[in-house]
Formats: sequence, C-alpha cells, structure tokens
Amino acid sequence: MHILVLGSGAGGGVPQWNCNCPVCRAAWDGDPRVAPRTQSSIAVSADGNDWCLINCSPDLRQQIISNPQLHPRNPDEHGKRDTPIAAVMLTNADVDHVAGLLTLREKQSFNLFATGRILDVLAQNKIFDVLDPDCVTRTQFALGAATEVIPGLTVEAFAVPGKVALYLEDGADTQGGGLEIGGQSEDTIGLKFTFDNGAKSMFYIPGCAAMPDALADRIRGAELVLFDGTVWHDDEMIARRVGRKTGHRMGHMSMAGQGGSIAALAGLDIGRKVFIHINNTNPVLIEGTPEHEQVHAEGWELAYDGMELTL
Repeated sequence: MHILVLGSGAGGGVPQWNCNCPVCRAAWDGDPRVAPRTQSSIAVSADGNDWCLINCSPDLRQQIISNPQLHPRNPDEHGKRDTPIAAVMLTNADVDHVAGLLTLREKQSFNLFATGRILDVLAQNKIFDVLDPDCVTRTQFALGAATEVIPGLTVEAFAVPGKVALYLEDGADTQGGGLEIGGQSEDTIGLKFTFDNGAKSMFYIPGCAAMPDALADRIRGAELVLFDGTVWHDDEMIARRVGRKTGHRMGHMSMAGQGGSIAALAGLDIGRKVFIHINNTNPVLIEGTPEHEQVHAEGWELAYDGMELTL
C-alpha cells in the first residue's frame, strides 16, 4: 500500500494567511526550522496506479501539482483528459476537507464516498452540484462495513469522538458545539485501510476528541496510524492569543499531558505512529523545540507535505 501525504497542516496551513503566531511568524521570515504545510489530505493506492484521495483540502490543486503520482497520464494511452484519482473519501464535512471538491469539477469521472450525514451536507449546498452527477457517483457507506474503494484497497469507516463542522453548529450549545464523545455519530469518522487480503492495515484519524477504550482496542497492534496532531496543549490557541476555543472544543485531543494522544497511544503496540493535521500554533512545528524533541523521543513522527509511506 502506498500513502502520499498531500497536506499535513490543520485548517489554514502553515503559515496561515493572516497569522503572526510564533510558528507562522517564523515561516513568514523564512526560518529553516519551520517547513510550510498545506491543509491536510492524503492519497492512498494499492498498486501505485489508481489513487483514492482522503479529504479534499482547499490546497488540492497545489497538492496535485506537487505530487507527480497524481498528474494526468500519457495522453496517447489515456486521452486528453485524465487523472489517476479514481475515488475520494471524506472523514467529515469541515471546510478544509471538502472545499477542494470544487477543484475536481471539470466533468471528470470518480467515485465520492462519505457517510449519509456528510453526503446530506453536500446535497444541501448547491455549489457542490458542479460535480456533475453524470460523472461523479456519490456513494454512502455504513459505519463498520468494508468497502472496496479502488481495486485492491478495502476501507472500513468507524465513528470517532468529534464534532459537527463549525459552519453546521446551530448556536444552541455554545460550549459543546455539537461535540460527540460517545455514540455512533457520522459527523467525524476514522478509516481503516486493508490490503493483501486483510493481512496489513493502516488507520487514518485526522480528527479525534478523545480515546475511549473501544477506539484504543481497534487500533491496537496496527502497522501504521496517522493520528490527529492539531494542538500540543488544549488551551494553545488561547495562550497564543489567536483564538478563543480550546482544542477539545474544536473536537481535537491535545498531544501532551495525561489525557493527550501521546499517553493514550503508548503501549498499544503500533508499528509506526505519525501525527497529521497539525495546527499552525503547535510548537512541534519548530524543529529543535522541547516539544518537537519530545514527540520524537516518544516514538512519534510528524507528517510533512510530500511524505511517502509504504506498507
């Protein structure tokens, strides 16, 4: 299985267009310790020919240009319009995960997979009708069901603690904001990819608000887990004076602390642990900081744009 990290940042990327937090300021100033990052998305393939995009960030056009594996193939064999992107899967309806769908509007055939809840959100917004239904098939998948999305690659979706997209909050619960810790919400999901007849597996969980026992048991022993790395500390954006919400309120675990993801995934016998969807305020993005060094000391890697992983 081939995995391309198209974008490794959270919403806004690094540097965010209007941000002067320490990480973004260093990026604006060209500090070599900070690598620019586009907004999170990966591409997965079983054979290196047909690819499935997981989420479509607003930076998708740039990401395709930056990854030759996703360029149109030989016109003598594939015609004047072509793409190796055969499918797209969505893990939630956040703007930074669905806006890139508008880039794929050029009457190009592919399959779009999402939960019924996420497909309903797209259907209610007419701008997504630019994805011509004669070309783009929208397919609902059920939680817990295995779906072959491209040849040789099977995906199972499962609910994870999370929340509705910000623009879907109705304002009735200003503290909770649609946060769902238990239950089977279809608003935020994780994905398990299997290939080689199920012999190998990889988990992609770019948004997660907590680590209940059932989720820990699900990912235990996996070869590879790409996991939500949005914030280092829960109050990070408040402390940086660039926001008023905690990471938990936004539907994300922090990396550090007793209840953080580093502690939660320790001891789960995971072969390779990679943080993705890393917010511009997170100090791990500055190489050499204590936070950056601690991540690596704890056996984690930080995803970066252009990172290639193979199972």
